[in-house]
Amino acid sequence: MNSGGSSPERTTCLVVGGGPAGLVLGLLMARAGVAVTVLEKHGDFLRDFRGDTVHASTLTLLDELGLGARFAALPQRRMERAQVQFDSGIAQVADLSRLPGAHRHIAMVPQWDFLDLVADAAQTEPTFTLRRNAEVVGLLHDGGRVAGVRYRDRTDGTEHALRAGLTVACDGRASAVRTAAGLVPRSFGVPMDVWWFRLPRLDGDPVGGVGRISTGQFAVMIDRGDYWQCAYLIGKGADAEMRAAGVEAFRARVAGLLPWLADRLDALTSLDEVKLLDVRLERLRRWHRDGLLLIGDAAHAMSPVGGVGINLAVADAVATARLLAPALRSGGIVPRSLLRRVQRRRWWPTAVIQGGQRLAHRAILGSRTGAPGAPGPASADVPVSGLLGPQDGAALAPAAALPLPLRLLRRFPVLQGIPARLIAIGPLPEHAPVWARRDAEADAPRASAS
Repeated sequence: MNSGGSSPERTTCLVVGGGPAGLVLGLLMARAGVAVTVLEKHGDFLRDFRGDTVHASTLTLLDELGLGARFAALPQRRMERAQVQFDSGIAQVADLSRLPGAHRHIAMVPQWDFLDLVADAAQTEPTFTLRRNAEVVGLLHDGGRVAGVRYRDRTDGTEHALRAGLTVACDGRASAVRTAAGLVPRSFGVPMDVWWFRLPRLDGDPVGGVGRISTGQFAVMIDRGDYWQCAYLIGKGADAEMRAAGVEAFRARVAGLLPWLADRLDALTSLDEVKLLDVRLERLRRWHRDGLLLIGDAAHAMSPVGGVGINLAVADAVATARLLAPALRSGGIVPRSLLRRVQRRRWWPTAVIQGGQRLAHRAILGSRTGAPGAPGPASADVPVSGLLGPQDGAALAPAAALPLPLRLLRRFPVLQGIPARLIAIGPLPEHAPVWARRDAEADAPRASAS
């Protein structure tokens, strides 16, 4: 690599961020024959508490890319229905078996496995480069146009410049590129944050996941095989007060909400083991500048409701590659009109999903927080679409206790295909361009990570 004082290196497409959107975009651009470099801030993908749901539309995309068999070989859990558990019993809100296509489920796979799979496939392409430990610290400009980035090598602290015909920011909701570009997202207020922690999973526990709603409390447990990755919603800004109450008080909360976990709560020895997710719901008014495009969470941070953030970001990446790769392949400079086309295509599904999440926040959590750590004055009889299934054998909630939409879903099960499609496929699924498709049999063997 060149030092900051030397002539900067060049690439045609520069992708900042090696998450799902960044690596999928890098793979697609490389398969188009575009020289593409992905800068990833960290040295590996082994980080906890990241989204681990791969939805049906992304599974279809992997098939189209010739990666479906590799993905299917990864250790995973599958969710085929979306249910919620109330104080009065359970209610099913979505039946994924009614989805069209080959994938009638959502796969729960550690995100590092998914990212390794995509990165390995991309590194078999001669025009793809992945640079790890590369932290963006600023933008390069050519007049008023973004012309690349300055980044720091976190292994030795040296700074480097990398010029590009197009820079795409996929570096998440705390995007360094977005900040450097002076772009400020519109923020939609949210009433909650999330505490993430782990508890042991025992034989006989539910498979796939557990969702639980009670008055003022809401938790989701994701099945990791030998442990549960647990999400417990707290009131927005309640983290300090909750921590001051101590670990025993929190154990008591979890035991009251989920009595079947009480026998293992001693495994949570300290609130230092509990990580805070500062929930945001944001969207840029403009996703681009000349020479720069922002997609995924960098353009629109999503609430965890429904777990759709990864699915949406990957769809952004596919649309970006399909619309921009031909221009990059032929000339290396993408006109502003094409960047606007990407935003126009992906804006409305983003707005629809975020609108649904805002409705869920108001319906489930309320607009104000209640007791310390508890999301607002929620009713125990209101569902959240996209939660995971409750413990097998739990009784059905009485129909009279359910709101009208859930009563209709129970009476007419065919209607459960509608929320299933919204959760697992989304309002505008994107498909791999013809030039990026591969047959599984012809797919190259796994390459070692650089």
